[in-house]
Amino acid sequence: MRPSALWKDLPAKKRLIAATAFWNDEHGVEQQVEVIVTIARKLNFRPKSVPSLPIERRAKLLAGMDDVSDVVASRALIAYHLEAERPMMGAFLDALAITHNNGLITAEDVAAPDKARLTEGVRTLKTAFPADAVRLYLHTLVLLDGDTWANLDGLIDPAA
Repeated sequence: MRPSALWKDLPAKKRLIAATAFWNDEHGVEQQVEVIVTIARKLNFRPKSVPSLPIERRAKLLAGMDDVSDVVASRALIAYHLEAERPMMGAFLDALAITHNNGLITAEDVAAPDKARLTEGVRTLKTAFPADAVRLYLHTLVLLDGDTWANLDGLIDPAA
């Protein structure tokens, strides 16, 4: 699965939250420019006019786009999790004994957790958070850092 496919599968409500977080993300300027150009083309606007639209309108326009690039989808997924899923991110990292600050890993290099530890971490999340949120988070981890999170393979589906 690619980030753009994960974006496309998001329920409308989560996609709108992700889109709003995307526009508020100060680290996503390059991806925001890409979306600004796309929105301008679709609305027949000049690109410099799009940023002046209210954030709610820009978020709705982005949320309504199924055909975003993997780069835009990745940034939106990251922004979504940082905005809406910090407690789950922190709980997962706590279960894995990975040092973090409010769900953000603080170490420069993190060794890939072993399958046993990941199994326990996933079990912890599945007992404390909604299944769809856990599934989205775990898929996002694998898509954005497949080397570190490769051992999650087989643990993401609801039967795991």
